[in-house]
Amino acid sequence: MTKIYKTHSLLPHNTFGIDATAENFVEFSSVDDIVAFLSKGFDGRSLVIGGGSNLLFVNDFDGTVFHSAIMGMEIVDENENDLLLRVGSGVNWDELVAYTIEQGWGGLENLSAIPGEVGASAVQNVGAYGVEAGELIAKVETVRLDDATCWEFTHDECSFSYRHSIFKDTEKGKHIITYVTYRLSKKPVFKLTYGNLSEKVEQLGGATLANVRRAVCEIREAKLPSPEKIGSAGSFFMNPVVPVSVAESLAKEYLSMPQYPLACGDVKLSAGWLIEQCGWKDTPHEHVGVYKHQALVVINRGGATGKNVLDFAEAVVASVKEKFGVTLNMEVNVID
Repeated sequence: MTKIYKTHSLLPHNTFGIDATAENFVEFSSVDDIVAFLSKGFDGRSLVIGGGSNLLFVNDFDGTVFHSAIMGMEIVDENENDLLLRVGSGVNWDELVAYTIEQGWGGLENLSAIPGEVGASAVQNVGAYGVEAGELIAKVETVRLDDATCWEFTHDECSFSYRHSIFKDTEKGKHIITYVTYRLSKKPVFKLTYGNLSEKVEQLGGATLANVRRAVCEIREAKLPSPEKIGSAGSFFMNPVVPVSVAESLAKEYLSMPQYPLACGDVKLSAGWLIEQCGWKDTPHEHVGVYKHQALVVINRGGATGKNVLDFAEAVVASVKEKFGVTLNMEVNVID
């Protein structure tokens, strides 16, 4: 079934709490539905959204917003070690994670409590606590917007990297994701080296899928605001990656600066630490600010417009560049 709305509020569809509207809003619950809609001929500006947990609307959207309500999960292949789980793009992400843990399937537990929907996991390559969704994605199914044809992308074809995929690059804006297939383990191997995750898991009784999920949820709850209470998009900025020479130079000047060497030879810096050193936690603003427990998170303090948030974020970027010579890139998708 396809639902079509005119001048539709996007307030329920973005976690920042920005009251923007879409000229047209199309929600579909099957591949056949969206293929039939697009086959009639579609032209004009478009935007495909999930749960809206990574969007910032600066203005009303003068075009068509597409939203998937494709549900369902099914095992499409398995052996004694792992399985392939095909999931509808409209499935709530954390409900998927909880389900896999209930079944005893490992892989997604570190990605607990991330807001959003399954389709976005393949676009954003969502990641947390040393795990990225792209590591587990075996296949992505889509419908192409311009000709309503069905496509399939293998893991390698998706070109996953840090917070990035082909759907944010050469295929940006060309596809509606309908299904994502994940490769999950029947014999979980836990990844607990990130931050204090290992310590937290031990406090809860040791490494099990349920304990890892609980630990991640508790850590995130302590650091990140609930979208139901405070408008935000989670981490607003990506952690910057710099050459070793730059990292070494900064370390000499800022002895407490956190640094994380990467396998590629570069070094990842903490965007939250950089922002905090520029004083943004101590700089009150009427409508916008950074979260008191995590400077990486920009929040809607109440009544903020998208432009208020964008102006604030740009000021943060400028201050970090001036103080450290490091450029922060926004993880949030700004829709102007």
